[in-house]
Amino acid sequence: MGKVDKGVKCMVKGCDNFAERSLSAEQVSKSSIKVEGSARRVYLCHDHYKQWKKETKKMRELEHIAY
Repeated sequence: MGKVDKGVKCMVKGCDNFAERSLSAEQVSKSSIKVEGSARRVYLCHDHYKQWKKETKKMRELEHIAY
């Protein structure tokens, strides 16, 4: 049972929704999402995870092709 299951909040500035996904801080730093504090893991709600996916889609595809 991880932190998302326990009910951690989204770490984006001004967001009070519950988190649905956990990503590394390095992955989130490649997008325009502004996170409160500094941590190794960043917890995102559904809306911000969707935003992150849209912003990094091309970059993730290129990384996948490299392998």
